[in-house]
Amino acid sequence: MGLTKLILYLTMCGVYALSKPTEKKDRTFHEKELSDKVHDDSENFEYDHDAFLGAEEAKTFDQLTPEESKERLGMIVDKIDEDKDGFVTEAELKAWIKRAQKRYIFENVGRQWPDFDSNQDGLVSWEEYRNVTYGYYLDDVDADDGYNYKQMMARDERRFKKADQNGDLFATKEEFTAFLHPEEYDHMKDIVVLETMEDIDKNGDGFIDLEEYIGDMYTADSDGHEPDWVKTEREQFTEFRDRNKDGKMDKDETKDWILPADYDHAEAEARHLVYESDENKDGKLTKEEIVKKYDLFVGSQATDFGEALVRHDEF
Repeated sequence: MGLTKLILYLTMCGVYALSKPTEKKDRTFHEKELSDKVHDDSENFEYDHDAFLGAEEAKTFDQLTPEESKERLGMIVDKIDEDKDGFVTEAELKAWIKRAQKRYIFENVGRQWPDFDSNQDGLVSWEEYRNVTYGYYLDDVDADDGYNYKQMMARDERRFKKADQNGDLFATKEEFTAFLHPEEYDHMKDIVVLETMEDIDKNGDGFIDLEEYIGDMYTADSDGHEPDWVKTEREQFTEFRDRNKDGKMDKDETKDWILPADYDHAEAEARHLVYESDENKDGKLTKEEIVKKYDLFVGSQATDFGEALVRHDEF
């Protein structure tokens, strides 16, 4: 068994081996805070620095002088201005902040990329991914490790095609990231919902009923006693999850459960940064306006944008 297959096998086994009967499984995806610091600009701009750069990246800027900080911030502005019109809009700033917050995801994909881009053409084809991940099982039709690999492969192919936005069956790094982390991309959320429903819907009727909902989170003890949190989840299902009170969750109800419409921290921060920096109040920022407020975005003794620029260019 190849390394990739072995990791896949052990990972799946680990999920079941580590799960405890009284341990709650949480399928809900929540957007993380932009920083663990308090957002109080009257005290400092540390929250804004973390939001704009990502917490880890912000730590590396401690030795910069104000001049270095302004120079590198100007370089970053050029990257944020995607349409190259000389202005940074709230939408462009929001996209940058979201990317900064997800840098660890891109780094993880970058580490895996060489394993899947077999011919080193800068793309990962479905055939390359399939051969690396399932090649052992394609070669050995009698392989049976307790999992339906043909079914898993079909599910992966469906997700790959959803991530492959131009439909050529070749994934760029951005598309491959969407394939591996679909919960992070709006156009992939329907596939997240579909896969979740398929996991939980044991009777195959296309819905999630109460017992399926509870059964996915909790395996009953031999004495039949349910922890208090299980009783609470039964109430949550009846009172809130099943909005139309038909005794089951459909696609929309499932989406509201696992992908709730959380407060958009990146949008709020982008709006805040524009408001604080937009001197002429035209609703967009010039490089000069941003650099003038450099201490709000990065400060001095705050960060090294060199690494951020290199990483951004990789994608």
